[in-house]
Amino acid sequence: MTPEQTTNVATVVALLVFLGLIAFMLRRARENRAAALAALAPKVAGEDTLEGGARHPEAFEEPTEADLEMMGDLLDEAEDEN
Repeated sequence: MTPEQTTNVATVVALLVFLGLIAFMLRRARENRAAALAALAPKVAGEDTLEGGARHPEAFEEPTEADLEMMGDLLDEAEDEN
């Protein structure tokens, strides 16, 4: 092979690799965009998963005596201000 042919072959191979990488990046960009749109789409009630929650949900069932006394004191203070 002559040096000119070697250069031509290398140029064609480099061009094919470049086009392949562009096609790969476009395909990944479309997949990422579709995944992002799906994640940000409006949720239908019951189909979405709620994250988080109270650490001790039983603490919200009934107020304790201390809580009731504190609320009473706050109400007394509010009445005194009016």
